[in-house]
Amino acid sequence: MTQEELDALMAGDLDEELAVIEEEKSDTDADAGDVENTEQSEAEVAEVEEASSGDSGHYSPPPPTEDHKVVNQLDTVTKDSEQKATEIMDKLDEINNFIMDIESDGGAAVETLEKNIDTFTKLQTKFPSISIFGEMLDANREALTKAKSVIEKSQMSADEIMLIMDIMQYQDIHRQKIERVINVMRALSKYMSFLFESKIDDEKRVSSATHIEGDIETENVVSADEIEALLESFGRK
Repeated sequence: MTQEELDALMAGDLDEELAVIEEEKSDTDADAGDVENTEQSEAEVAEVEEASSGDSGHYSPPPPTEDHKVVNQLDTVTKDSEQKATEIMDKLDEINNFIMDIESDGGAAVETLEKNIDTFTKLQTKFPSISIFGEMLDANREALTKAKSVIEKSQMSADEIMLIMDIMQYQDIHRQKIERVINVMRALSKYMSFLFESKIDDEKRVSSATHIEGDIETENVVSADEIEALLESFGRK
């Protein structure tokens, strides 16, 4: 075998070894990725299970402050919404009055323009050579068209305001529904108070045991045998 053939063989073996090493590295990276994904999935599952476990320690009710009193908050909502709804209705009524004034002023303008048109029509007929009469006649006709359009749009605006007032009646219905809920909650509160009330004051009650035999969480409870052993040790001293 010549030196050239030997060099070619060694080069070929080296390429094969490099290919094997690269393939093993790819497999190792893939396995590491699978392990990482598995750990991430397990962490997500554990987080979901913890969130859905229903542990009362993590879902304790809020303190009974003014911000958390349900009936008090509902009363505030109904009062504020009623006040704001009244203010909105008053503003809509003011806008409607403005529209009525526009219609009245527009009607007066229409009467004046109609008289002008009648006058300039007669003048143009009698003096056809005077162009100013024809120009004023056209200008008054155009102004009359715009005045009538303003009156028509104002009437349409008044109709829309009336529709808004009708829609605002939903607020009163919602207020009645909330008040019904308040009445039910207050009735339930009174019922629960009557159900759990007692004629014996808490100060006069007999003290009860903190732990009962069979409780699960009794790690820090001293047993009877331990108490007896402790007493015997004191006696020996």
